[in-house]
Amino acid sequence: MLREVEHWLKARSWSLSDRPLQQVMAAKRATGQSVSVVLPALNEEATVGAIVTAIRRDLVRRVPLVDEIVVVDSGSTDRTAEVAAAAGARVEHRDTILPRIPALPGKGEVLWRSLMVTRGDLVCFVDADLREFSSDFVTGIVGPLLTDPEVHLVKAMYDRPLAGAAGQGGRVTELMARPLLNMHWPLLAGFVQPLGGEYAARRSLLERLPFPVGYGVELGMLVDALHTVGLDALAQVDVGVRHHRHQDGQALGRMAAAIYRTAQLRLARGHLLRPALTQFERGPQGFEPHTHPVDTEERPPMTEIAEYTARRVA
Repeated sequence: MLREVEHWLKARSWSLSDRPLQQVMAAKRATGQSVSVVLPALNEEATVGAIVTAIRRDLVRRVPLVDEIVVVDSGSTDRTAEVAAAAGARVEHRDTILPRIPALPGKGEVLWRSLMVTRGDLVCFVDADLREFSSDFVTGIVGPLLTDPEVHLVKAMYDRPLAGAAGQGGRVTELMARPLLNMHWPLLAGFVQPLGGEYAARRSLLERLPFPVGYGVELGMLVDALHTVGLDALAQVDVGVRHHRHQDGQALGRMAAAIYRTAQLRLARGHLLRPALTQFERGPQGFEPHTHPVDTEERPPMTEIAEYTARRVA
């Protein structure tokens, strides 16, 4: 490990206990910064309501840390929107945000569009499939941004159990993202959960970054933030354990392909000869190929979007 990373781990890796809620709230009052929580959601009616309820109960009613909770529905076919609204979130639909630009499928697309419909100085992203959710996730990753003006982006770190086995989740992280980061961006080797969906950042940073539309968004954002604000402006906080729905092997393969493509673009801004991934499933006639497109689009920094610039002026 690079000496710079060893120093960073000591200086920029924290736990929840390092910033009690009272300290975080005092910093919010002193700085006057507002906080938006965004949940990107696609068919998450089973979990999204409990997450919104916990955040509203603990961080809106008990203490006024969070100023708005926005669920951005990415085209759900279940009751995700209804459940989220009933729990107290403001629900925005992906296709109605920036209608001038046709929406593409993908998590990064939703996160990018969320900047248009939120106002917070700090934006906190939380995946909508978490189970046994604790509002400490939000407090933990927002806290350093409120208390330290030198910090611009904070990732949550946690254990990810799989089928009851500790530390066995995060398979794409271990098989794809971590090797890529260690080999090509070794300054980012200290991040425990580089692909984790729970992180917070200053709007002033997010609006300057491009957003891969799909699963590559977390890796792309981390790499681009490193080049934009430097390693010392990045941090991570241990928030305990993360329970969520796990993807099957083929879905993980598609995720890994998108992440690799995101890394490839940042390494060389090169041209993909064949942005597709073929996988196999056993059918009546033996193994059958199924080819899936790999996300190849990225959204530009939000500061390049006329509607966003007009909103800021207004």
